[in-house]
Amino acid sequence: MPPVPSAAEGAEAVDVTALLERGRTLATPVLKAVVDRLAPPMDTVAAYHFGWIDAAGNPADGDGGKAVRPALAVLSAQAAGAAAEAGVPGAVAVELVHNFSLLHDDLMDGDEQRRHRDTVWKVHGPAQAILVGDALFALANEVLLELGTAEAGRAARRLTTATRALIDGQAQDISYEHRERVSVEECLEMEGNKTGALLACASSIGAVLGGADDTTADALERYGYHLGLAFQAVDDLLGIWGDPEATGKQTWSDLRQRKKSLPVVAALAAKGAAAEQLAELLAADAKTDVDERTPSAGDLDTFSEAEFAARAALIEEAGGREWTAQEARRQYDIALEALDSVPMPAAVRAQFTALADFVVVRKR
Repeated sequence: MPPVPSAAEGAEAVDVTALLERGRTLATPVLKAVVDRLAPPMDTVAAYHFGWIDAAGNPADGDGGKAVRPALAVLSAQAAGAAAEAGVPGAVAVELVHNFSLLHDDLMDGDEQRRHRDTVWKVHGPAQAILVGDALFALANEVLLELGTAEAGRAARRLTTATRALIDGQAQDISYEHRERVSVEECLEMEGNKTGALLACASSIGAVLGGADDTTADALERYGYHLGLAFQAVDDLLGIWGDPEATGKQTWSDLRQRKKSLPVVAALAAKGAAAEQLAELLAADAKTDVDERTPSAGDLDTFSEAEFAARAALIEEAGGREWTAQEARRQYDIALEALDSVPMPAAVRAQFTALADFVVVRKR
C-alpha cells in the first residue's frame, strides 16, 4: 500500500473508526426503514445484501462495508455549518446507489463472494440481484425528493448525475476487459466515473442539504472525486496483491477477471522486457475469451495459482505496482488541496483529512 501520508494539523488526533461508526449509526436506522418499503421478497434480499440477516433469514451482524460514504455525507453537512444529522438523507441516498452498483457489479463480474459471504445473485439468483439493485436506485431518489425542499432537489440532481457517471464507468470497465490495450488516461477516466463520481457526491451532498452554495459544494465534490481516484488506486492494488482474509475476495481477483486496472495498464505502458512479456501473455489470454459473459463461467478458470502469480510478478517488475501507489498519493494530495477554498472549522477539516488518510492506507 502507499506510504502513510503526512496528515494535516490535527488529523492525527481524529478517531477514524469513531468517525466511520458515527456515519453508520446515523444512517443505518433510516436505511433499514427505507429498505422495509420494498415488496417481498426484495426486502429480504436487500436485508441479506446489507448483512442484516443471513441466507436463512435469521438476524445477523454482518460486515456492512467501510461506511466511508455515509461518513463523508454527514461530515459535509458540518462543513456547511449545519448539524451532522442534516446530511443523513444524503448519506442514505448515496449508500443506496452504492449498493445498487454492488449488486449489479457482482452479477456482471461473476463474483461469488462479498464481505466474506456469498453474493446476492449466488444465494437468491440473478433476477433478484437485478430487481433489488433497481429498487435501491429508485429508493435513493425517493429519500431525497420526499424532503420537498429546494436543497433536496439540488441534491437529487447531483446524485442522478453521479449515478449516470458511475454506470458509464462500469460500462467502460467491462469493455476494457476485452481490449488488449487500454491507456492510463482511459483507465483514470473510467475509475473517475466508476468510483470518483459517487464519492464526490457523498462529499458534497450533506453540504447541499445543509444549505451550502454551489461554490462550496463544487469544492467538496473535487475533494471527493480525487479521493475516489485514490481509493480506486488502492483498490486496484488490493485486487491483485490484497490478502484474501482481509479483502474477502479470491487471490489475484482482478487478474482472474482480466480487469484493465491501473497496475496493469501502467505496466503495459512501461518499456522493458517485463512489460513486453506481460503484453504477450495478456494477448494470449485474450484468445481464450468466450463470446458470452455469464456468472458461472470464468474465462481463466483453468489457470493455476502459479500462472496468476507470474502475471502479478511481471506487473510489479514493469513498475505497475509502484506507479499505482504513487498515483494514489498524488490523488490524495489533490483531494486535500480542494479543501483549501472551503471555510470550515479546523476539527471538520481534520476529519476530512483523516478519512483521506484512511482511504490510502487501508488493507481491505
